[in-house]
Amino acid sequence: MLTVTNLTKIYPGGVLALDRVSFAVPDGQFLAVIGLSGSGKSTLLRCINRLIEPTDGQIIWNEIDITSASEEELRTIRRKIGMVFQHFNLVHRSKVLTNVLAGRLGYINPAWSLINHFPKEDVQKAFRQMDRVGIADKAYQRADELSGGQQQRVGIARALMQDPQLILADEPVASLDPVLAHSIMKILQEINKEDKVTVICSLHFLDLVHRYADRVVALKEGQLVFEGLPEEIDDRKFKEIYGKDAERVG
Repeated sequence: MLTVTNLTKIYPGGVLALDRVSFAVPDGQFLAVIGLSGSGKSTLLRCINRLIEPTDGQIIWNEIDITSASEEELRTIRRKIGMVFQHFNLVHRSKVLTNVLAGRLGYINPAWSLINHFPKEDVQKAFRQMDRVGIADKAYQRADELSGGQQQRVGIARALMQDPQLILADEPVASLDPVLAHSIMKILQEINKEDKVTVICSLHFLDLVHRYADRVVALKEGQLVFEGLPEEIDDRKFKEIYGKDAERVG
């Protein structure tokens, strides 16, 4: 169980990105986070694994207080939290295999990574994960030679190398066309259902939310304005989330 209580983030200059946000995510749930650009979605996800430091509030995961964890404790926590980024966050000049193996950096001697040396079992594991997401044949290509959809598959394979219990997907399909978006969402759904991995995924399009999410939280100007089932977002609630001039798609 992940429990977020009164989570607040104020950036330098007084910008209030999250305003006392509270919700809970049971183990194994696929939660979509929706809202306009600038509503606080990315800040929320990055506060959960403390890539961004919260200003106030509490995040409890598996009875561990992430918000008060020391740097050493946080390294252990992050091993089990995979992160999938909108812009992939790959080392473009490196091979796909090297990028995927980066998911094991929290488990091996750091000195080994400096010389790009990984245990044989990790290399074998990387090929299994690449095969699972459909890019095993790209293992020795540079990451920047791949299409956007293929690069996102690399990002997911890298996250899987952590043996995650939780995946945070920050706008994972925002830069992809609709066909590729569905292929990536299907992979995340498969990981969620088959591996029982909790997924928290920020999304823009309601058609993806309805198709893949179990529950939804919506943010508006840093505040939680909806929590419930995808089908509960009627036209009135949609306007509350996105504004009265917004047009519903999906």
